[in-house]
Amino acid sequence: MFNNGISIPVADDNPDEFGGKLRSRPRRKRRKSEFRGKSDLASRTCKQLTRWWPVLVLLAAVLLLVFETSKLGRKSSTVKSEIGAGDKKPNVVVSPAKKPEGNLNRLDAPRCLKLVPPEELQQLDFPLNKDPFVPIKKVIYMSESDTPHDTNSQQEMGTTRFNLFTGYQTLEQREQSFKVNETASVHCGFYSDNGGFTISNEDKSYMQTCKSVVSTCAFGGGDNLYQPIGMTDASLQKVCYVAFWDEITLATQEAQGHIMNEQRFIGKWRIVIVKNLPFRDQRLNGKIPKMLAHRLFPHARYSIWVDSKSQFRRDPLGVLEALLWRSNSVLAISEHGARSSVYDEAKAVVKKNKATPEEVEVQITQYHHDGLPEDKRVNGKKALNEASVIVREHTPVTNVFMCLWFNEVVRFTSRDQLSFPYVLWRLKILKNINMFPVCTRKDLVNSMGHVRKAKPLGA
Repeated sequence: MFNNGISIPVADDNPDEFGGKLRSRPRRKRRKSEFRGKSDLASRTCKQLTRWWPVLVLLAAVLLLVFETSKLGRKSSTVKSEIGAGDKKPNVVVSPAKKPEGNLNRLDAPRCLKLVPPEELQQLDFPLNKDPFVPIKKVIYMSESDTPHDTNSQQEMGTTRFNLFTGYQTLEQREQSFKVNETASVHCGFYSDNGGFTISNEDKSYMQTCKSVVSTCAFGGGDNLYQPIGMTDASLQKVCYVAFWDEITLATQEAQGHIMNEQRFIGKWRIVIVKNLPFRDQRLNGKIPKMLAHRLFPHARYSIWVDSKSQFRRDPLGVLEALLWRSNSVLAISEHGARSSVYDEAKAVVKKNKATPEEVEVQITQYHHDGLPEDKRVNGKKALNEASVIVREHTPVTNVFMCLWFNEVVRFTSRDQLSFPYVLWRLKILKNINMFPVCTRKDLVNSMGHVRKAKPLGA
């Protein structure tokens, strides 16, 4: 019989390989299960954070508040200790805006002011007197005998601040003062025993020797005196440095250890003590040396005015050469950095409480009545100025200009930016004026800000 059985050979390793494949699958499942466990943990954590995030934010805010409060407390105690030390000295008010004085002796290279090279600075000298055609040849300063005391004129609108020093200029006299010819007669301060602004004979004698001067002033215990830097030895022999103080400022500075020597100098500055200041408003008193340098220094050909909050840091002869002689100018003053229009400036003065709305309105109304245009440029120059630095030659035209400017400041507000464009517009004969940019002014001076508020006269 046939054998119907079939023999099927089976390899021994096949089941093991198949089984190995089957065993590998549970291991992959275990890794997948582990990943799912981590995912579940992250999910639970996110849910907890979502639930409790307001509490965590509040906790962080509380910690930050505690930290800032402790830091503020430390700063406050430091400021109190500084003020406590300052209270021991009279008339000293610490200004939070005061700059550190560590850079007073640092002379940075000018960015915009183009001075001649140092070797040429040493050789600079005043140019020879020239006699070109000038529209004004002679200036007569009106005296007390020319304008007797008139009580009726004091009632005229805008004249309440006039006094024995200024004379009681009427609106009619004001109008005539702008109509100049070869001989000009102007109010320009009455330097007499009755007028005030009294200076000793010794100081007057010194001031008469000055052919060129850098001047400043501090009345009512105002700002500190910053020593000039950047001058050459040659200019020190040719230029006077004069600071006008009243007795309050003298006492304030002496209390801080700033003592004049026997020649009445503090560093480079010759100190001139002024008595009987004519105005209660110290800003007005400060306009006298600022605007009337030709009256105080009768033999000076040039003057540079520097506000008390600033440190002058260039060679004065180099400044005269750069801003006057090179451009054939007789007056140089900085442009205003923020505005160009007198009427815009009037709004800013009121907004910043620099003058009352009433007195500004009187001034602007008068300027409107006189026809002052709203142009932002006068004679091709920017109409608005910033007068912390004034560089000028003492010519008949500039002397008349400064007198007229001073009278406007006395008649209206102390903000001389408002009256400068008006006088420049009215006195059309002053054309060679250098309105230099703000960056040049920053090269000329280091502005330190006001250290303390000046006390009003009689306070």
